[in-house]
Amino acid sequence: MNQRGLSKSKVMSGLQCPKLLWLQVHRPELIEYDPSTQRLFAAGHKVGALAQELHPGGVLAGPKHDGPLRGGDLRQAEDDTRGLLAQPGDLNIYEATFSADGVLVRTDLFFREDGHCRFTEVKSSTKCKPEYVQDAAIQTWVLRQCDIQAEEVRLAHIDNTFTYAGDGDYSGLLTEVDITAEVNALVPSVPGWVAELRAMLEGPTPPVHVGPQCNKPNACPLKSYCQGEGDGYHVACLPRGGKLIPELQAEGYFDIRNVPEGRLTTPDHLRVWRVTRAGAPEVGRALGEFMRSLPFPRYYFDFETISYAVPIWAGTRPYEVLPTQFSCHVDRGGGGEIGHLEFLDVSGDPPMRACAEAVVASLGNDGPVLTYTAYEKGVLGWMANAYPDLAPALQSITDRIVDLFPPIRADYYHPDMRGSWSIKAVVPTVAPDLAYDDLEEVRDGTGAQVAFDEAISSTTTAERREELRQKMLAYCERDTAVMVRLVEYFEGA
Repeated sequence: MNQRGLSKSKVMSGLQCPKLLWLQVHRPELIEYDPSTQRLFAAGHKVGALAQELHPGGVLAGPKHDGPLRGGDLRQAEDDTRGLLAQPGDLNIYEATFSADGVLVRTDLFFREDGHCRFTEVKSSTKCKPEYVQDAAIQTWVLRQCDIQAEEVRLAHIDNTFTYAGDGDYSGLLTEVDITAEVNALVPSVPGWVAELRAMLEGPTPPVHVGPQCNKPNACPLKSYCQGEGDGYHVACLPRGGKLIPELQAEGYFDIRNVPEGRLTTPDHLRVWRVTRAGAPEVGRALGEFMRSLPFPRYYFDFETISYAVPIWAGTRPYEVLPTQFSCHVDRGGGGEIGHLEFLDVSGDPPMRACAEAVVASLGNDGPVLTYTAYEKGVLGWMANAYPDLAPALQSITDRIVDLFPPIRADYYHPDMRGSWSIKAVVPTVAPDLAYDDLEEVRDGTGAQVAFDEAISSTTTAERREELRQKMLAYCERDTAVMVRLVEYFEGA
């Protein structure tokens, strides 16, 4: 039997969930990363490139690619690494590539100084996590099989207290932690991991059911595939199911409708179970009363925001949530036409101040500001802190916010919501014509972030920039149009 090759990332997938690795190897066509995960990957590449800039003088092993290397490129990277290590003197290698026992790894930053070797693993996170130690232990084990002793292993991660001065100098963005002791303690486990995963890959699909491993340490791209049992009414749809979900699966219950009476106890679980079995929605009387009590004028309001692992605007920090866009529908009552106001700046200049000023100018002095979840409150708080001269007006707006999420969650559920009260889960059950399916590349918040990134890029054509701008405006407007429809619908309940 041929020894199956594994990369470090595949070993890490197998440690998270053996079924994930099995499907990656045997059914790779099933793997599809959502825009949010793809944006995380892009952030990781950006931070990795920055780490190289902060350690100048290094040599890249293998050809330069925006994405992962494959096949011959990896062989070239390994050959390059061997050639560099054969040279005398100090070394700084970017993406040094090694393989042993069929396991291939690439170290982000590899150093040889005065004959002593060390490497640094670079992550776009703001702290050290247990899985990063596993990652580094796999690399250390492979290096030792290649007769390279890494005397020190470090983790470089983002310091979220760093404030970018806007001068292109990112010194201080990354902080390094010595994880040598933790890695050395874990290295003896690596050959066992590899052997177990190889044996698993030669057998049938592992019988792993939906559980905590679907989200930790990373969001699994196959979670929806594994929830396929039960026509989409999988027990994993039970809100805040925790340990109950694997217990139900172990008992043979995968479809919510098959869970026997008396097995569920919490009010939320019982409501989801009851409504799903009945196949018809439940609407509490209090929801209609709440909606009808809302005074006019009503401002239906939604922000879009952006954050960057590597800040691009002066005065901002890594992963700081920055407002870039808003939509506001205004209903003044009396059956008149509902107005619409919006803001979006794709010039590439910092949009936050102009956005805050537009918010103050658009939302008047009285009447509820209707949102869906409390997210907008947090953004308004950021604005008030960033722009003290606007703080009184912004605080007044914050005081007027009425969150539609709690009353809807308390008094409405439809089987097709599948355990979620997100606006995108609710709207198809109330106003299917406003579901987001007709929108193209910008149909969720992450899609709007990806579009914003492209729109402000200096390489984007004016025509493409305008196309993206229109799609972002259409998406954000849809969010507030949906809120208008939800209120109108439930007013009649």
